[in-house]
Amino acid sequence: MLLVGAAALAQGNSRPGNAASPAATAEESLPHDRHEGLSVSVDAYADLARAKEKFGKANPVPVGILPVEVFLRNETNQPIHIDLSTIQLTVRPAGSHAQDVDSLGVQEVAGAVAHPNGPPAPRARRFPIGVPSGTDSKTDKMLDILRPLSLDSDLVPPMGLIHGFLFFDLSREMSLARNASLYIPDVTTAPSQKALMFFEIPLDRPAQE
Repeated sequence: MLLVGAAALAQGNSRPGNAASPAATAEESLPHDRHEGLSVSVDAYADLARAKEKFGKANPVPVGILPVEVFLRNETNQPIHIDLSTIQLTVRPAGSHAQDVDSLGVQEVAGAVAHPNGPPAPRARRFPIGVPSGTDSKTDKMLDILRPLSLDSDLVPPMGLIHGFLFFDLSREMSLARNASLYIPDVTTAPSQKALMFFEIPLDRPAQE
């Protein structure tokens, strides 16, 4: 059964790009949707080996979590705000209705990767009562890898590019990514708060001619 994740995720190393940057050129061949001065491209990392190369020990694919890199390019002279909390992945299982999956918080992803069989049992504690038994070092190590790669900025600067990963729990059914699409419903210009039409981008790469 498909598991729906919790809160939407943000990303850490987001920064404006330019035409000469690798991110700016790589996005051109990706599935995308573009209108009203905003271009959104997506790159799904459903392949185990490719995800391993990107995330190393923090690879979320073996625990059933799909990383999707999102590129947001603003071609206007006004900032554009994206409500990250409402972004969803629409999946279409064979013989079933479409389902919307919320993105996972980076802390949740780190915990799932660090403890694929579930969270560790609480440690027994001696006095004094109420003193924490310590942090989860395994989760912290995964978080150190994942946080800089995740999408944590919700504002695309004028004539700028931001990019990073969102994560979706597909319950180890990575084949669902082939017929999935990223849905971004809430996009506004700042400071006018003018709403833009929603964006919906299929994860499948366009066929090469």
